[in-house]
Amino acid sequence: MGEMAEISAKRKALQAVEALPDEATLDDVIEKLIFLRKIERGLQQREAGEGLSQEEVEKRLGVSWRT
Repeated sequence: MGEMAEISAKRKALQAVEALPDEATLDDVIEKLIFLRKIERGLQQREAGEGLSQEEVEKRLGVSWRT
């Protein structure tokens, strides 16, 4: 990862922590950062053409989110 990516990640983390309420616990902070990382990974996988389509997920789970 380049320096700019690290700065961007740091900014994202700081913004996420600052958006939490003052009474947030360290566990809340950790959970928020893990959640953001999972979203980031999912977006990277999507850009790389990896992962499953919505149709495949619905088929595997036996549900449909379409209206």
